[in-house]
Amino acid sequence: MLDQGRHLPRPDGILINGHGRYNLHFQPGLTYRLRISNVGIRTSLNFRIQDHALLLVETEGSYTVKKYYSSLDIHVGQSYSVLVRAKNLTHGHSFYIFVSSRFTKYELLGLGVVHYPDSRMPPSGPIPTRPAPFDFGFSINQARSIKWDLDVGAARMNPQGSYHYGAINVSRTLILENGLVVGSNNRIRYTVNGVSFLHPDTPLKLADRFEMFDELKIVVPSFPDAPQTAETMKLQRMGASVVDVKWRDFYHLVFQNPLPNVQTWHLDGYNFFVVGMGEGQWNEKAKSTYNMIDAVSRSTVQVYPRAWTAVLVMLDNRGMWNLRSQNGEKWYLGQELYLRVKGVGAEDPLTIPARDEAPIPGNAILCGRVMNHTNVWVPN
Repeated sequence: MLDQGRHLPRPDGILINGHGRYNLHFQPGLTYRLRISNVGIRTSLNFRIQDHALLLVETEGSYTVKKYYSSLDIHVGQSYSVLVRAKNLTHGHSFYIFVSSRFTKYELLGLGVVHYPDSRMPPSGPIPTRPAPFDFGFSINQARSIKWDLDVGAARMNPQGSYHYGAINVSRTLILENGLVVGSNNRIRYTVNGVSFLHPDTPLKLADRFEMFDELKIVVPSFPDAPQTAETMKLQRMGASVVDVKWRDFYHLVFQNPLPNVQTWHLDGYNFFVVGMGEGQWNEKAKSTYNMIDAVSRSTVQVYPRAWTAVLVMLDNRGMWNLRSQNGEKWYLGQELYLRVKGVGAEDPLTIPARDEAPIPGNAILCGRVMNHTNVWVPN
């Protein structure tokens, strides 16, 4: 279907851990940590438990300021940890777990039940309230309320200064705008700054390892730092988008979404600080609204319709890292790019210490243009 350039159909339902009805068993008075992940490919979800509060404590490896929520919006690819305090008295009741779709014309529902040892009756009573299906304001305000907990004594970022991210000079700004185009034969493609990603005949990491990038004619020679046209629906080119990045540079990434659906972006190999969100098109004045003190650090972030999201990231992890839409349809049809993070004078992979980038395994399967190369790695 996607190869024919058509959209995926709407989903049939929501499963919890693969079950149509999921059962949890609580013991009175205990506190449970629930790890909630949206592993779908398109739909934002709202999670809630009847008559139980959710204490948010973590997201994607970062401890958050502890705050109670009655429900949580979880966008595609995102994860949260909440603490739930089991009741001491239930009067024989059990309780609903609801997971409902967000921002969809047809609302879908996943169902679970919390049982206690004395539960004799099925769940009953008022269904836990949810935000209106297209209440974007609720979701934006909730996202802005999630902060990094600076008082938790956990391991911090390494000493380049990421912990004090607000005091670091930005090396480069990339404004990345997602787009939808309809090409020949009415086939759809998705773009970033007018470029729709095509995979070359040789995996990019192998081409980089054997210094054959120049031979991959499909690689976009100079990926634009910002959208090149106001015509979001215009396809400028197709190819393998690779952005060359200096190791330990500090990047300002702005994700712009001019389309009517929520977008989520994920960056492999890193967490970034989500410093700002706003409506409309981003401009320099938006920097005055940034949270430069305790913005949450995570690897997947949402961008609301006709809005923008800004993140800051210290690119201190060498390698070839994928930055992509977490929407499966958009990713498959071209909405991704790669960041090639290299140190100055480190073009030869054999000169990179193993502590900075793991070498290619000796038994790696070679293919494409490097099929006849010998995989030899000499440790430094």
